[in-house]
Amino acid sequence: MFRQNKRRLAARRNNDLSFDDSNTSIKLENGTTGFPSNGSLTLDEQKLYNNISKTKLNFYELPPQGEITLEEFETWAIDRLKILQEIQSCISRNKSMKEIAIIIKPQLQKLLPSTSASSSTGNDSFLEKKKDYYSHYILRLCFCRTKELRESFVRSETLLFKIRFNMLTSVDQTKFVQSLNLPLLQFISDEEKAKLSQQLYQTTSPLLQFQLNLNDEQQRKAYFARERYIKLPFENVIELVGNRQVFIKDGYAYLPQFQQLNLLASEFSNNINNSLIKTFQYMPRLNEDDRLLPILTHLSSGYAVTDFDENNGQYGDNSDNEINAESVWSPEIMKHYPLSVKHLMEGLKTNHHLRYNGRQQLSLFLKGIGLSADESLKFFCKAFTDGGHMTTEKFNKEYRYNFRHNYGLEGNRINYKPWDCRTILSKPRPGRGDYHGCPFRDFSNEKLTSELQKMNLTPSQIGSVLDSCNKGEYTTANTKVFEFTHDFNGNDPEINDQTLIAHPNLYFERSRQLEKKKKEMEEKIKGTAVN
Repeated sequence: MFRQNKRRLAARRNNDLSFDDSNTSIKLENGTTGFPSNGSLTLDEQKLYNNISKTKLNFYELPPQGEITLEEFETWAIDRLKILQEIQSCISRNKSMKEIAIIIKPQLQKLLPSTSASSSTGNDSFLEKKKDYYSHYILRLCFCRTKELRESFVRSETLLFKIRFNMLTSVDQTKFVQSLNLPLLQFISDEEKAKLSQQLYQTTSPLLQFQLNLNDEQQRKAYFARERYIKLPFENVIELVGNRQVFIKDGYAYLPQFQQLNLLASEFSNNINNSLIKTFQYMPRLNEDDRLLPILTHLSSGYAVTDFDENNGQYGDNSDNEINAESVWSPEIMKHYPLSVKHLMEGLKTNHHLRYNGRQQLSLFLKGIGLSADESLKFFCKAFTDGGHMTTEKFNKEYRYNFRHNYGLEGNRINYKPWDCRTILSKPRPGRGDYHGCPFRDFSNEKLTSELQKMNLTPSQIGSVLDSCNKGEYTTANTKVFEFTHDFNGNDPEINDQTLIAHPNLYFERSRQLEKKKKEMEEKIKGTAVN
């Protein structure tokens, strides 16, 4: 996307960024000394990041320092953006905090791991901190430009902060809190706690039962005896006041330590929001640079990250030859198709023809689920000629090359990949007689409602999907439909994968795997019952 051997940008400083094209590096601190980014860190840089991040979590108060390549600049930002987009999707799908944490934790371990220096090789821990720091600050540049982007970024980063805090051990949590030096984080004396013990316990006891699962009265009293309380102005934890989760007296709220995350998250959110406004004020100084701006614009313009791995380049698993020219029409296979593919299949069945974009979208999808080139030709030849409007000779003359080309058997021999949702949404909107595109964007509310009713969605579920469509959250709407039409049972992560679906083939594969896993579990249960 970006050439790394571009002309040197002479003495350019934009938003405290300077560039050195001799090694394509970026220095993010005005006047600081850069360090080479070659997969390791110098001792000076290790000291710097050790001071910035003494724990696994931080408030990002000090800007990052050192040099990174343009490739790192983009890939680190994309890795973090994948996590934030997943959080946004979970929020839109009304997931609880617990459900969001279950979905996000595997993503964090994969994209933003956080290990302690003692449990990893020396440079690994520092490089993780460096990636975490830089990716956060790079996305600040992306999402500082409008109020809507800032609010979205703050909301996602704050929820990410909460998840990561809860992942820490109690020792690490204490260490992190002590490192913050927050003036509001002041604990009351034992004398004041004893004086207000009755009121504090009455307020805290239900929370201990429902949040910490302490159902025994003696357990709750023992926990309360050890618990410390923070006294602060009630407006700092206003959301807890509304839910009656804190005791209020003389304008002060008494916050139990196990709920201190609400205070920390509020402070974190305010700090990030203030920093985004300051970053926005410096953005005009960055507008001269022609290398970073395309990246930043790309990332902040609704960039949807697709992380679908078609078996390391080998597309859909068809080892049992279940996918062929005949079976792709069968109800057993079609029930796993996303709405966009069902619409294409209906158009093909009705008209015995699809225009170019429709042919490409459907052909590459079927390729992705395991339909071979020969079976693809059989399928489309039969579909195009069944209506009597086209002969086999005409099909071979006008369309055979097109379908073989999609499999890399003609022309430049490119092995084309199935279209993801982002690619589909980038194509021209369908006109009269077209069947390609995204139904969640291109269908009217009436038509989409009718289609969702056929899929047995309830009125409230349909309303939720339409709400996402009206907000332009088409992949979220698609994911909602999958969740509404598939029953999630058990704790097996292979069955209970609830990450965002931004690829039609991912929809198909996940639906098919879910069915296979359920059948295996049912057979296992039957076998156990027989024995």
